[in-house]
Amino acid sequence: MSTMFSYDWFHGEAFDRQRDEATTRCTLQKFPDATRETIDQNDEWRQFRSELDTRRLVYLRDGFSYEVKDLADIGGTAHLVFECEPVDDQYKVGAFVVAVPCEEIARVEVFAVHPSEKPDDLPQITGFRGDQMDGKAR
Repeated sequence: MSTMFSYDWFHGEAFDRQRDEATTRCTLQKFPDATRETIDQNDEWRQFRSELDTRRLVYLRDGFSYEVKDLADIGGTAHLVFECEPVDDQYKVGAFVVAVPCEEIARVEVFAVHPSEKPDDLPQITGFRGDQMDGKAR
């Protein structure tokens, strides 16, 4: 079964809700006494939540994946156009802009983590070294 792409996965209110959900859940995991209703009533919880980093990850049907650094508004919505967060050092000196046909997007993730809790072995997301497996995204 194929999923219908929605440009809202990446910007606007729908994306803001997805990012908010990721930061809320991350905060609730850190502070088990917090609830959705009380999360913004405690200075420590509110501070922790405000410091969280979020990453937008795009997985393609061919198994490649990218981390979105910034969306590029060049008009049209048939392709998702964005600046990729490069992994390879030779690409970090410039800007790597990617155009992906919307029908090739298999999954979108928002990952929230506090900078003090980032694992040392946080996986690098890259379209350069994507693992391909029978043409299916992992």
